[in-house]
Amino acid sequence: MPPEADILTPPQTVATRIDGWNAVLDQSVPTKSEGTNLLVATWNLRAFGDLTKAWTTAEGLSPKRNFADVHFIAAVIRRFDVVAVQEVRGNLRALRYLLKVLGEDWAFILTDVTLGKAGNNERLAFLFDTRRVKPSGLACELVVPLEQDAGVSAASLDRQFARTPYAVSFLSSGQTFTLVTLHVNYGKKAAERVPELKAIAKWLAGWAEREFGWDHNLIALGDFNIDRVSDPLFEAFTSTGLTPAPQLAGLPRTIFDQPGAEHFYDQIAWFTKGQQRRPVLTLDAVTGGQVDFVDALKGRHTLTDLSWHISDHYPLWMEFAIPED
Repeated sequence: MPPEADILTPPQTVATRIDGWNAVLDQSVPTKSEGTNLLVATWNLRAFGDLTKAWTTAEGLSPKRNFADVHFIAAVIRRFDVVAVQEVRGNLRALRYLLKVLGEDWAFILTDVTLGKAGNNERLAFLFDTRRVKPSGLACELVVPLEQDAGVSAASLDRQFARTPYAVSFLSSGQTFTLVTLHVNYGKKAAERVPELKAIAKWLAGWAEREFGWDHNLIALGDFNIDRVSDPLFEAFTSTGLTPAPQLAGLPRTIFDQPGAEHFYDQIAWFTKGQQRRPVLTLDAVTGGQVDFVDALKGRHTLTDLSWHISDHYPLWMEFAIPED
């Protein structure tokens, strides 16, 4: 098994695949432009915890994710300024190696492990390029208040959020923006997700109104486990005015989605004009998309195997233009 330092020196066969993958990304993700754009992404990285410390994973060995997979994941993440990552596990080995590959210009902020069966031993994380983005001071978990007059009633949610949403504010080119990431508990059936989505939407609206005076851009992103547009889950998510990025409408969210039967689990959303005392996005949403890694990285893997090497979810991203002074 190779020593840790070898993570930075891929064998030639892997290096060639990385070069090919970067060529694909060159054609699918906008270039970072100093002082003019901001690139934000969200990615549910399936069970991002342990790692096989080798360049290939032997048949039957677990975990399937290996050094080569970390390089493929890093190639995606470094295209963006900030990436919200869901399903980081209690075991941080894969994250530590990912940061080695990303290099000293990258940093992270993450939550502690969410305990309990619904928490699934998960953390929420933000990875960010320190050359382009700096934390601006705020980092907090969003919790349900005990008082019934505080905005979330027992009728809409009779427990704490299964995985507590995480908010962090950042500064880039003079623009402050707050990202709120979450991973809604999937539950046994869709109806079980409605109360949590309603509670999150209501909490975000109330919190946004309190933050209004700071003129922050507020963006919610993550895995909301929404099945379809206009279903009860989508209506719950948008019930207080959160508007999903129109640039992402219709894009498949997982590698298992079938044409015409796509899910809309992952979202990037914000409040729009006409809503009193809620921060309206002052960043111009230019374009957005997903990173489809299946054709480039599947090789001889089945889709299920690929989901454990890379993920079952596609990364979603948005490019924002930074207003001129």
